[in-house]
Amino acid sequence: MLRDAFGKGPQSIYVSVDRPYIVIYLRNFLTPTERILLNQGQQQTIRHTRDIVMSWLVPEIKAYLLVLTGISNLDFYYDWELPYHSGVFVGQWSDENAAIEESAAAEEDREPYAGQEELHRELILMSGRIQKEPEHIYSRQLNKRTLLVVRNGILIDLSKELIRLRDEEHLKEALTRLEKQFVRDNKHVEQILNARIVDVFVDWDFGRDRSVIVLILSP
Repeated sequence: MLRDAFGKGPQSIYVSVDRPYIVIYLRNFLTPTERILLNQGQQQTIRHTRDIVMSWLVPEIKAYLLVLTGISNLDFYYDWELPYHSGVFVGQWSDENAAIEESAAAEEDREPYAGQEELHRELILMSGRIQKEPEHIYSRQLNKRTLLVVRNGILIDLSKELIRLRDEEHLKEALTRLEKQFVRDNKHVEQILNARIVDVFVDWDFGRDRSVIVLILSP
């Protein structure tokens, strides 16, 4: 599917499933043309082109996941780490959003992973510096290599106005760059997780004021 759309597929794909989430991690995914653009510092050109392709491809990916899982109501997020030739797709079953993300009881029933509370504090600090502290933050370690964070209610009024004015592309670019830089530069995060951060992915659903972060770890 990716090879047909982009002309080249990823060298490897890793899939992590922990209901209601599915995370698909792509490695060594860069076309020859994109490699030239990347060497010329044209990351935003690559992102813009990939966004166009993904607008067509996402429905096909959802249909494929429907065949695999039988789940039709799927929220979909994606992001790229172009300097590292990697990417991520995140699927979240919509019918379980409220039960998983907004229910404190659901969090309490699940065994916390090591460093979860400290990581939340760091990400709340990050959100407060860049936007505002989230109204709700939830995270889950799907496996030793994959950690997922969902934040709700983090956009300030200025960001909401930019969205209303349809300047989402520049807003997303700025927020993503700042948050990735914060996580990569903050060595305390790696100390908390006792793991090296290999990749950081961030995507947004501005309509729902929601952000998804995926950390790929090397324990």
